[in-house]
Parts: sequence; C-alpha cells; structure tokens
Amino acid sequence: MFKRFRRLRTNDTIRNLTRETVLTPNDFMYPLFVKEGKFEKFEIASMPGVFQMDIDAVVQECGDMINLGLTSVLLFAIPEVKDSVGSECLCDHSLISRTIKAIKAKYPQMYIVTDLCFCEYTDHGHCGIMDPKTQSVDNDATLEISAQQAIVHAKAGADMIAPSGMMDGIIEVLREALDKEGFINLPIMSYSTKFASAFYGPFRDVAESTPSFGDRRTYQMDVGNRLEAIEESLEDERQGADILMVKPALSFLDTIRDIRNNTNLPIAAYNVSGEYAMLKLAGQHGLIDYDRVMMEKLLSMKRAGANIIITYHAKEACKLLKEQ
Repeated sequence: MFKRFRRLRTNDTIRNLTRETVLTPNDFMYPLFVKEGKFEKFEIASMPGVFQMDIDAVVQECGDMINLGLTSVLLFAIPEVKDSVGSECLCDHSLISRTIKAIKAKYPQMYIVTDLCFCEYTDHGHCGIMDPKTQSVDNDATLEISAQQAIVHAKAGADMIAPSGMMDGIIEVLREALDKEGFINLPIMSYSTKFASAFYGPFRDVAESTPSFGDRRTYQMDVGNRLEAIEESLEDERQGADILMVKPALSFLDTIRDIRNNTNLPIAAYNVSGEYAMLKLAGQHGLIDYDRVMMEKLLSMKRAGANIIITYHAKEACKLLKEQ
C-alpha cells in the first residue's frame, strides 16, 4: 500500500498544523541608511521602497517598524565628508553615533546592529586603508582602525557590531578591543561568508560605496568556493563570533545549509539588494505574484537554516503576516 501524503493537505487547518517552517516578525532584521543632512528621505531608483534618510526620518521609521512588530535594524551611515581612511566614522560625534543615540532616546527597545566597514566612509570606496604598492586593502592596518570604529559604536549604544569588510582576523581583534573597553557582553555578528557577488549593485547606489577603481575580489570570497565558505565561518566562530552570516542569501542557500550542518551558532542570511530589486521589477511588470514569491523566497532562507533574515522586504512581509 502506498503512502497517501495528500491526507495532510486537504485544507488550511491541517496544512497549518503540519507546516514545518513558519515566518514571524522575529525572523527579520531591516537595513536602514542614514545620510548626513536635513532632507527627510530620498528613494533609491534601483531599489523601490528603500530610502536614504536623515536622522529624524530614521527615528520616525523605527516607530513605524515597531508598530509592525519589527524590533531590529542593521544601520548603515553615509557621511558628508569622505577621505582615504574614513576618518568621519572614527570619532564619537560620527553620523552613526548620533543616529544610534537619537533612536535609543525615542525607542530604547529597538535593537541596533551597526555595520562596521569603511566603504561608505572612504573616498576610494574600498573597505579599509589602501596599500599604495599593491592598490589593495592593507589587511592589518585596517584591523587597527576597525577596532577604533567598534569602540565608537559601542560607546554610542549599539546593541551588536557587524563587521562587513572581510578582513582576516577581524573578529578576534574586535573581540579583544571590546572586552578591553568593558563591552564584554556586546555581541558580534560576523559577515563570515560574504561572496564577491554581482548581486550587490543596487546597494552601492543607496550606500554610495562603489569602488573608484578595481573591485573587492581580493578580500571577498570567490562565488565558486563551497568548502572555503564553511571554513571562513568556522574560523570566525573560533575567533569569537556570536552570529555567523551568509551573504547573499538566495544564490547560496546550499551554503546556509552547509554551515548550519557544521555549527550550533545562530546564522543570519542577508537577502541582498539585487535579489530584492529583481523581485520588485518582476512584480511591477506583472510577471509574478509579488507577495507570494516574496514570502516563498524568505521562507526558503529560514528552511535552509537561517535564524535571522536581513531583508529589505521585512516591512512588507510583516504587514502580510499581520493580515493572516
């Protein structure tokens, strides 16, 4: 006698009772982009529904998020002045510091994860100090200023640090620096498996972080390397990371599962700008049922093994979940 799987698919009630993976607002982290100035908000053409915002608009956005059940943000800052070493982000009055304080003053319950990198702050758009001889990022010199930036974020009230520059050894350096300054309970979410992906294009529009020359393939991972991806994440775990990340998410669901099978740490999946923009464009042209495809895509990331989904769809997803 063959098994009748359809017995548990006959109606919504039994399907809901037996569903293995479900999404809730607690699964999502929403990226926010603060830009210096007083202009409220500016929509990014390549990412409909995503904005550069001034500090006041970011605070207002946090209030809207809380009403939807969203309580965590990944915060990026775009300064007015950039230089070769990203000096603006190394001072206590940096844009990201002022934004953290403004959010916490109004919404102390908002959990703020800060992106720690230099591509938004440097005039060359790379993720650290450049070595003039090799025209590539100087790994160890960048580690030193990354530690300085982490302390700035911590003092401002960040709840978690997320270093995205893919410098070797950065988790160990940041952990030691934070502990030395007394921030022993401040967690680190590592961009532990971050590929040199073609899906980042629209992000560089909103973050104003396109490299002025070259690319980032000397420090971001080769998209064809599955075993190295596992090794990168396990090395960051060894150095003291509290959460591991796979970026991008949709093209690397296999990698999320590989890492899930090799660690007990929480895993974040970053559903990146290109993945978001493609769905938006297809939806606008009536090629797909946008809401259903969006939720299916997000569910696939959780099913692959992600505990946290960083996504520009977070507000839309939470609205749909509230309607169910």
